Amino acid sequence: MSVSVSTTARLHFGFLDPCGRSSAPFGSFGLSLDRPATQLTLQRADSFQVCGPEAERAEHYLKTIAASCGIDHAYRLQMDEVIPPHSGLGSGTQLALAVGSAFAALEGVDLTPLEIASPLARGGRSGIGMATFEVGGAVLDGGPAGGGLPQLVARVPFPTAWRTLLIFDPSTKGLDGANEIAAFDALPDFPDAETAELSERIVQRALPALTTGDFATFCAEVGNLQDKMGAYFAPTQGGGPYTSPYVAGILDWLRREGVTGLGQSSWGPTGFAFTDSESSGQALLAAARERASGSPLRFELAKGRNEGAEIEVHGGD
Repeated sequence: MSVSVSTTARLHFGFLDPCGRSSAPFGSFGLSLDRPATQLTLQRADSFQVCGPEAERAEHYLKTIAASCGIDHAYRLQMDEVIPPHSGLGSGTQLALAVGSAFAALEGVDLTPLEIASPLARGGRSGIGMATFEVGGAVLDGGPAGGGLPQLVARVPFPTAWRTLLIFDPSTKGLDGANEIAAFDALPDFPDAETAELSERIVQRALPALTTGDFATFCAEVGNLQDKMGAYFAPTQGGGPYTSPYVAGILDWLRREGVTGLGQSSWGPTGFAFTDSESSGQALLAAARERASGSPLRFELAKGRNEGAEIEVHGGD
């Protein structure tokens, strides 16, 4: 018997309260994508074997979740593909949830994404990764109020015709771990009035725009949230709104070309820009590649993903 799990990246557009010090701390808005992906297969074995990219991290997650359930078995875990780590696409959370879900299915243990995330120390600030793993789509969470992990507040399918240009900079990494904690600790308070305004705009404009297919309004609201986040986090990102100077250059060029729905996912360095169709997406992809010729940048055209992770059990009774 073996279990295979496939899960995909997410965009993190920003926090409603990025300092996390209000009565409703953080609160995240984001989107599930159909790529890049993390794919793995787990089965029991005579001795521990973890193969493939991010093997050390995956082994830690597997042993931790097994110990939390009081199960002491050896496993073979094959990592076929992983979302690029430290790129702002939620690689760590998706890996943890994929490993934990494979373990739960293999051992017949009933664990929700929240119950997997907690012992693996994922999702402490943002619930976007947990929500996209479970249901996909564009999601809004309420933040970690009351000491618990963030709960899903709203989920809306992403229009199937729309596309997302992804801008990768493999030469740069976003903040993580102790550096991320230190960055949050050093940031000033975020005005309550701005948190209230962001919340109102996401709930009353951005999410309804997805339902009605209002591309211009959705892009304007994501752009507004990104402007607020870029200005707030600039002191932790070298003084600018984006981690990578190369990504910044492409985003500035896209803005001059009239693109409004664009920005950086989480700490970056990955940037994104929305288009309203496959044809316009392919045209933008080609233009961006030509513009960035000679730089380390890499580009992909992604769709929104309106389903959660795929978990398949092979063999067994």
